[in-house]
Amino acid sequence: MKIEFAPLNIPLRRRLQTAAVVQWVFSFLALAQCCLAAYVLLCLSDWWILAALYAGWLYLDRDTPATGGRRSHWVRSWTIWRYFRDYFPISLIKTVDLDPSHNYLFGFHPHGVLVAGGFGNFCTEASGFSSLFPGLTPYLLMLPFWFRVPFFRDYIMCGGLVSSEKASASYIMSRPGGGHIAVIAVGGAPESLEARPGQLTLQMLQRKGFIKLALKHGAWLVPVFSFGENELFDQMENPVGSTLRRVQDRLQRIMGVALPLFHARGVFQYSFGLLPYRKPIHTVVGRPIPVVQTPSPSKEDIDSLHSLYMKGLTELFEENKAKYGVAEDKHLKFI
Repeated sequence: MKIEFAPLNIPLRRRLQTAAVVQWVFSFLALAQCCLAAYVLLCLSDWWILAALYAGWLYLDRDTPATGGRRSHWVRSWTIWRYFRDYFPISLIKTVDLDPSHNYLFGFHPHGVLVAGGFGNFCTEASGFSSLFPGLTPYLLMLPFWFRVPFFRDYIMCGGLVSSEKASASYIMSRPGGGHIAVIAVGGAPESLEARPGQLTLQMLQRKGFIKLALKHGAWLVPVFSFGENELFDQMENPVGSTLRRVQDRLQRIMGVALPLFHARGVFQYSFGLLPYRKPIHTVVGRPIPVVQTPSPSKEDIDSLHSLYMKGLTELFEENKAKYGVAEDKHLKFI
């Protein structure tokens, strides 16, 4: 394989953008392991009392990831996130104003490999979320597994990441006075195994839990489509039924975390590595679907709202695809 190296005269600004993305990828792939290792070493050191005190703090703080987390406007506004935004670049597009007197559930599509658009738009202020949607506070839901890692959990909560367990989403959508948004990557971990350039297949037909939650709490539904999310990485071929896919599916059932084998570019060369490609991400927030609170929704209630949501998502995609480089003959496929 011929390796294409990055030129030496790249502007400092672009180097800083790459550094910001290296930090982000490292956070998801290695920082959790480093935090766990640091905690174990602390337990085995002469400073074990600090580890014991932190363990006590973890016990007392165990419910925080499911009760809105502990966000930090300072962390969300770090300069590094603006470099992260400009690397792709990432943009957030509003189609209509959202009334802050309601709570909302944003259905984010597609999941992608590392949910770059979801993180950049809803866990940082780099794309101007607070300016576009005044009075609204977003929370991006993440697998509970990550909130069990010492130190790492505290870092990710600063950006507005919270646990994806049902109680966590319910807490956000039932907050009095409105103004809160639960952002859910509806396709979940299984959809990340399908994330590759050109892929428009969404795990939707059996995904109705978020619909039931919205009905129980009266949270308005908003479809969100992130154009370019699947263009950031290539994946090893893993068709359904292949040995690799069977192993990935089994690990996902055991661990609750999908393990896509992805690759793209490196830091100083463009031929291979774990950094995403520099491809634009346009995250379009659609029109809200009003939801009447139904504490005990029937199957018919859920199915009806689910169909309405898929219709809204399809319309959002079809109305915007030409603007963001999707061919006219390409359409969403629901499985």
